[in-house]
Amino acid sequence: MSTTGDAKVTKKPNIMRRMYDWVLHWADTPYGAPVLFVLAFAESSFFPIPPDVLLIALALSARKKAFRFALICTLGSISGGILGYGIGKFLYVSVGEPIIGFYGYEEKFESMRDVYNKNSFLFILAAALTPIPYKVFTIAAGMFDTIAFGSTFWSMIAASAVGRTIRFFLVATLIWKFGPPIKGFIDRYFNWLCLAFLILLVGGFLVIT
Repeated sequence: MSTTGDAKVTKKPNIMRRMYDWVLHWADTPYGAPVLFVLAFAESSFFPIPPDVLLIALALSARKKAFRFALICTLGSISGGILGYGIGKFLYVSVGEPIIGFYGYEEKFESMRDVYNKNSFLFILAAALTPIPYKVFTIAAGMFDTIAFGSTFWSMIAASAVGRTIRFFLVATLIWKFGPPIKGFIDRYFNWLCLAFLILLVGGFLVIT
């Protein structure tokens, strides 16, 4: 027997599942590549479904084009990060704050500011490479940046380019090399692999500096 409380609990997961299926169905259409760009763009600023879902499906359907799809995904994501920055800088109260609230980061926002002020590059890099909601951090970058489109903005672009390139091209490389059997590995361990890459990058960065 369903209750109102049950409906509230299950409503969000059901919506997410429908979004996931909707994203995935584009892999079976002629519009997969342009939709991948739009999805990567939107995910960097507000959309909840990561572009990896469609990237994997497209790369599996045409392994020779895997790196092309990864490039499209990377460019879309970096471009969307600029929109996220703009939302944080100019539309935080009306647009950015509800997005931050949707992902449950309201209470963490001030601690995020401290991390951003210490090193904006690593702040964005961590979100660009790992499962952390990237759009929350691009919006936060705009909100925290004291000078619009100043040096920290370009630091965000650089970190986005590094993190998103590694993430999406890693997916493409695994699929190009191993094909469909690697999908299970990506689903289970990919986030840990990205975390390992982040640790190595940060460690190298700290050694250099």
